[in-house]
Amino acid sequence: MAASSDSMQNINSALCEIAEEKLTNTHLTTLQTVTKALRDEQLRNSADREALGNLYAVLSRLYVDFHHLTEEMDSQEEGSLCYKLAAECFRAHRNACVQCTQNQCCLRDLGSIKLSFEILAKLLKISSGGSNDIYDALRCGVQFLGNIAVGNQLCKDDIWELGFPHIFRDLLELPDEKAVSYTCMVIHTCLDEHKTQQLVKDTQQLKLSLKIMDLCRTLPDVDWTIFIATQHFLKSSELIRKMYTEMTNDARLTLLELILAQLGAVEEEKDCLMPLSVAQFLASCFTDHCRAVLTLSSESSDDQAAMVVIRLLDILCEMTSDCKEFMALQDHAGLLSATVDLLKEVHLLGKTSKNVFTAAHDFSLTRPGGADTHPVFGFKAQLIRLIGNLCHGHIVNQDKVRELDGIALILDNCSIDSNNPFISQWAVFAIRNILEHNLENQKLIQGLRRQGVADDTMLRDMGFRVEERDGNLLLRPLKKDP
Repeated sequence: MAASSDSMQNINSALCEIAEEKLTNTHLTTLQTVTKALRDEQLRNSADREALGNLYAVLSRLYVDFHHLTEEMDSQEEGSLCYKLAAECFRAHRNACVQCTQNQCCLRDLGSIKLSFEILAKLLKISSGGSNDIYDALRCGVQFLGNIAVGNQLCKDDIWELGFPHIFRDLLELPDEKAVSYTCMVIHTCLDEHKTQQLVKDTQQLKLSLKIMDLCRTLPDVDWTIFIATQHFLKSSELIRKMYTEMTNDARLTLLELILAQLGAVEEEKDCLMPLSVAQFLASCFTDHCRAVLTLSSESSDDQAAMVVIRLLDILCEMTSDCKEFMALQDHAGLLSATVDLLKEVHLLGKTSKNVFTAAHDFSLTRPGGADTHPVFGFKAQLIRLIGNLCHGHIVNQDKVRELDGIALILDNCSIDSNNPFISQWAVFAIRNILEHNLENQKLIQGLRRQGVADDTMLRDMGFRVEERDGNLLLRPLKKDP
């Protein structure tokens, strides 16, 4: 304890000198020593209000000096030293708050959070020059805010009140990935259900949400943006609706990819699932715009609106597969009808002309043109999968498929198609769900008449033929020419 007391006394003396004397590199060295000392848990926990007050006094002194950092400044070197001192002072503040509620509260009472935002605002105004020293000070200032917020609701609320939305948004616009990442960390730490709802109040607040979603696309390695989106944004149906409406199709694809990834998360992580109202909104988006996918019938087409439809379909298939929370989608007005109608159009388009929706029988590992990478690869199979999901144990939907002539349509897709892997299996699955406990649909199937063997050209290309014997179908290898 005696050693800690002596160290704290030395720190107090050194900080007093910095707050009063003309700044030099010696003072920078002194601050670095203080920063290093505050890494020690015992010394950090023994820091009293006098020591923290002296640290705050240094930050206050630097804030005053920032007023003189103008183009008429006598020395550029003086400005660089001031930025370095600010960064180091922020580091000392940051270290003082590590797992120490007492220091967090003391610095908050002194006004360190408010003062930090005032300094950050000044640094943002002069950051256009791209000085590394300025960016370093910005990074360290944001890190301090992150540390003082951890586990301290009062600090979180102060930071949100002072930084939201304008300073946060300006920080996210910086061409500095670390500063952006630290800012996202602070936002994630402060966000809760009430603050998330504030993001939809007006255009300025919504812009912050849209910026974070854009960063998910442009800076995918910044994990904090993903955490904000999946752990906060996806839980607010109102925010998802407003963001989706304002987004470009590129941004929508980013959002939908995040949702799809979240649905595919392991079971223990599914506490972050979005509410049913989000699922219903996405179903409506698919229903209203699903025909956009027809623009992809051209091999060279790359329509982002169509890509959005494809991703929406993938999400709806996942939601209706094994998530009990989303089974109410079976009752969504128009979803089943839109899906069956789209399958009709896609199927007809593929039969009437050769295009990306045409069934193929090329199972080679290296397919010409990279067909298995085309956006509609597997699309028909997914449509049939969704129909099957929506009909599972749902008599109204089963009847609806029959009324829309969907049963014969699905049966016509029981053939093998290399552009739609497992389409025959999904067709069998869908038919099973459509017939289950539905006498009318079962009668329709029983009324189908045998018309012989279907076209077996594809099987012959693969070296096989179909032989009918005693009412059974046998698969035989083709005889080789002598």
